Amino acid sequence: MHRGSLFRSTPFRLALTFGFLFVAAFAISGVVTYQLLARELAGALDASVSEIYSVTSTAYGVDDVEDLVSTINAYTGLSNSEDRVFSLVDRDGKRLAGNFTPPALPDGLSTVTAPQIGLSGDTIYRVNNGTIGGYRLVVGQSFTETDDLQEIALVSFGWALVITIAVAIAGGAFLASRAQRRMDGIARTMIDVSNGQLATRIPLHGRKDDIDEVSMQINQALDRLSGLVEGMRQVSADIAHELKTPLNRLRLTIEEAASRSEDRPELHSLMTDALAESDQLNATFEALLRISQIEAGSRRTRFQPIDLAAIMATVADIYGSVAEDNAQTLRLEALPDDPAMLRGDRELLTQLLVNLVENAINHCPAGTVISLGLARHGSEILATISDDGPGIPAAERDKVFRRLYRLDKSRTTPGNGLGLSLVRAISDLHGAEIRLEDNAPGLRVSMTFPSATTS
Repeated sequence: MHRGSLFRSTPFRLALTFGFLFVAAFAISGVVTYQLLARELAGALDASVSEIYSVTSTAYGVDDVEDLVSTINAYTGLSNSEDRVFSLVDRDGKRLAGNFTPPALPDGLSTVTAPQIGLSGDTIYRVNNGTIGGYRLVVGQSFTETDDLQEIALVSFGWALVITIAVAIAGGAFLASRAQRRMDGIARTMIDVSNGQLATRIPLHGRKDDIDEVSMQINQALDRLSGLVEGMRQVSADIAHELKTPLNRLRLTIEEAASRSEDRPELHSLMTDALAESDQLNATFEALLRISQIEAGSRRTRFQPIDLAAIMATVADIYGSVAEDNAQTLRLEALPDDPAMLRGDRELLTQLLVNLVENAINHCPAGTVISLGLARHGSEILATISDDGPGIPAAERDKVFRRLYRLDKSRTTPGNGLGLSLVRAISDLHGAEIRLEDNAPGLRVSMTFPSATTS
């Protein structure tokens, strides 16, 4: 499956949506967890500073500060000034012990930076300030350990978030691609059915999930549709076959009667008209039979690589003189330098182009310019037959493909209303998309064929 189609697929978008919701929930829970962790670490730091203060202050005896000084100096010698700070000052602000001289600080816990307490660096400390026997004792501990733990938690959370996003996207793409392959199988089946391959069915995977249930229902509907279409096709073919012999006999009878009435001009004229009508009936039933055979898809076994440019050039060469006799111009536009190869039936493709050219010649007035063109559009081949005649009203363009349907202005011209029905049947057999468009003025018939490399 192409990457672009995967990104546009509904299963992938649903998987991506649920993945996004999961990642969002993970991110929100992570932020909450991080905030709780930061609060717990801050509380633990405050408890640690308070505990150090309490333990240190127990070394003070009444009117005996020497033990306290010794204790603080011992702690100071054992501690890194970037980790813990101690200070004992007398009433005059003279430092008696410790590794810094504190500024004026509020009693209790507070947060200070290294420059605020006369130390170098950018370390931040949580300090506890209090008075013992007239002496001011300040102990503190840096946020380094707390910050390290928070950084570890943040980095871990970041990596977990990245991994979660990657797994969500990869898992969503994997699950969506599996679902999309099954959806593509349904789409391919429907395309085949629309191209006349009514025996095609959606493959079932035996999982009995919702897609299998829908596929089974579609297959059942296709079974019914196939039976109805085949029944209608068979009835049409049977009628055409059954009437073909009587019509041939009728023609022979009328032809014999016409030959015997040559000495009676009025009767001979009527017989000639009847013979023409008989030929028209025969032609109509032949066309109906041909359309039924094409729609049955049996001609697909005759497909082979065909150069559509060569067929178009041949048709233009043959019908150029016919258009001239009708005071019209048939023009072949520049064809691609390389062959326009597609897989198809040469005879049917020739019939398709002949029908369209004959329609333009028969239904356009003198002076009309009819153009045949061929171009490549990526992996597709675009064939066009256009004219600057009266065209077909927009409301009638879909109707003209119906069997035996004729425009009001065309009812006085020869034909049986099956020419464009045959064109549609041939184009469908070859997997081509046919469109009738306004040529401003006139009609433009566009047919998009898959090239031989994509068929």
